Amino acid sequence: MLPITATFLDEITHDIPSQNWGPDDWARDFDIMKSVGIDTVILIRAGYQKMVTYESQVLQQQVNAFPVYLDLVDLFLTQAERCGMTFYFGTYDSGMYWQNGRYEKEADINRLFCDEFMQRYGHRSAFGGWYISHEISVYDDGMMNVYETLATHLRGLKPVPILISPYIQGSKQFGSRAITPEQHQKEWNAVFARLQNLVDIVAFQDGNVPLDMLGDYLAMHKSLADQYNIRSWSNVESFDRDMPIKFPPIDFRKLRYKMEQADLSGIEKLITFEFSHFMSPHSIYPAAHQLYKRYHEWQHSSAANDRQNGLK
Repeated sequence: MLPITATFLDEITHDIPSQNWGPDDWARDFDIMKSVGIDTVILIRAGYQKMVTYESQVLQQQVNAFPVYLDLVDLFLTQAERCGMTFYFGTYDSGMYWQNGRYEKEADINRLFCDEFMQRYGHRSAFGGWYISHEISVYDDGMMNVYETLATHLRGLKPVPILISPYIQGSKQFGSRAITPEQHQKEWNAVFARLQNLVDIVAFQDGNVPLDMLGDYLAMHKSLADQYNIRSWSNVESFDRDMPIKFPPIDFRKLRYKMEQADLSGIEKLITFEFSHFMSPHSIYPAAHQLYKRYHEWQHSSAANDRQNGLK
């Protein structure tokens, strides 16, 4: 079965607590990631509202960004290079303009911001992908314009894979506002028709629908993406949406089931949101330490079974 080989890096705490890590803490966690087979790290966003991961003159001018006391982009690139990992750079999310219909403004800031990133870090050896951080669940013409503008610009800066990680407008998160699987399929057929040859990889978040429906959604996503020559990964969420609080580490049984369903659907690669908070033995959550133990046990058991069956 496919293991988790990529993780987001949640550097700007949006809806989970900060771990207040410094360089040594991050280096220790990168070592653990490498030991369990993670070969790809994805900066989920390089800036959000006024928070930013490096001293960006663009965001200081555009949104009066807060000071940066530690250059996390340099730190993550350095650790990725040390550990032989590929680093995906996540774009800026204003948390404002695109939600208020000012799509052109969102795209314009991002173009300047990504130009700046390229000037400062584009030469780094670990940099091997772009991540468009704006998450959508349905077709939106304004957001299609943002995606098209950004993807075209990013590919011109450096022609490396472009990843998106949308969500399902499912009942776990949206209740009565959830859309049907049929409507979801219709929406994403329209999205992919616009993004063909612009976006290379899609990794749907897998936590928004009941577990017993997940396999059908994964199969649908794989089939749709194949039609438009988009590669299929799966964002296997390692936090639990079923609890009354936001957000504890997930029960390993649920995590394993989601991994199994993704594998059965023919997904190419499993990524997670997010190893350091929800699966690391260094996490602020004690339950994450136990999840790491269960996952590590499963890895060894799975490897032993593969050897017994003559698989590599």
